[in-house]
Amino acid sequence: MPAAGKRALLATGVVVVGVGVVAGVVASGFGRVAAAVVPAVAAAVVGCLARHRAAAAKVAATDVTGAALSATDATSGAAAAAEATSTDATDATGTAAAAAAKVAATEAAAAAATAEVNTPPSPPPAPTAHPTSTPPPVPPAPLDLHIGRHRIATRYLSASPDAVLGGDLFDIVDSPYGLRVIVGDARGHGAVAVRLAAATVAAFRALAPGTPRLPDLAGRVDAAIGSRLGAEDFVTVVLAEFAPGEVRLVNCGHPAPLRLGARLEALEPAEPVPPLGLHPVPRQQRYRLADGERLLLYTDGLSEARDAEGVMFPLDARVKKALGGPLLHDCLDALHTLVAAHTAGPLTDDLALLICEPRTAPVDVPCPLPETGCDQVSGGGS
Repeated sequence: MPAAGKRALLATGVVVVGVGVVAGVVASGFGRVAAAVVPAVAAAVVGCLARHRAAAAKVAATDVTGAALSATDATSGAAAAAEATSTDATDATGTAAAAAAKVAATEAAAAAATAEVNTPPSPPPAPTAHPTSTPPPVPPAPLDLHIGRHRIATRYLSASPDAVLGGDLFDIVDSPYGLRVIVGDARGHGAVAVRLAAATVAAFRALAPGTPRLPDLAGRVDAAIGSRLGAEDFVTVVLAEFAPGEVRLVNCGHPAPLRLGARLEALEPAEPVPPLGLHPVPRQQRYRLADGERLLLYTDGLSEARDAEGVMFPLDARVKKALGGPLLHDCLDALHTLVAAHTAGPLTDDLALLICEPRTAPVDVPCPLPETGCDQVSGGGS
């Protein structure tokens, strides 16, 4: 039984006893004395009872208040615990989300770094249908450049008047190791040849500035385009690096460059090396290239151009004369005229030409490479 209940019961007993005493006194006939005492005793008893009841009520109120405070404390504790749990869960969720985002970003950066060269360039857009009143697309414009101590001219001649992109390629990079160029020919025709040529140019441009040795550069380009090559695909290339008084060549299955000096001669490799995609082991060869001598790099659209009887275009004294003019772009135009006269008709294969002439002193009017680079991809393949 609660303490308040016990106190109330005790007070009731006192009242009962007091009433009994009063009744006994009255019954014994004490008269006026009893009549005087009774009111006093009754008043005392009633006051005692009131005081006990008040004390019991105060104790009960205290107990109720304590229980309410305990409940409030429990509720507050539960709310605080729930809030802490929610905060912890939110923090944990936020931390996990941040960690997941960081991991995803790291993986994306690693994938981007790994695929810097190996990612295939976007294929060129399909040719847009032109109205009959609109002329067909034209080949890339010729280049006539002055780069440091070198003069360079390029030409692309398409076998098809509607072709703009194809498997023949060239590019020029002014690297820390000297002026470097590449001329090549991706096997086949159409979209496959276009993609291979574009991938080769992209790899050369990305790797040429940071690869000191030319054979290593050829090997890295080969590795970069390997994932794009089918079982029968390959790319013939010749890489040239110009240094004072000489040129360094790496030839992987490509027609030999022509050196124009006192005579015209093909700079054949000592040993044949297979094209890119056919497991080449690139080797470098060094050739003298004196001030004022010229070097012509070309695709097989020149050396394999045939006349009506199937005779291939001869690289003879007429070519030497055509390439001996004072302006390089005029030399390439003269060479094209010779090829057109030999075939007596339109070209049956695309033709890419690049001619370079080093000089001891810088040229008078420097002409830096365009920001977009100097690569050209022709309109057909071998």
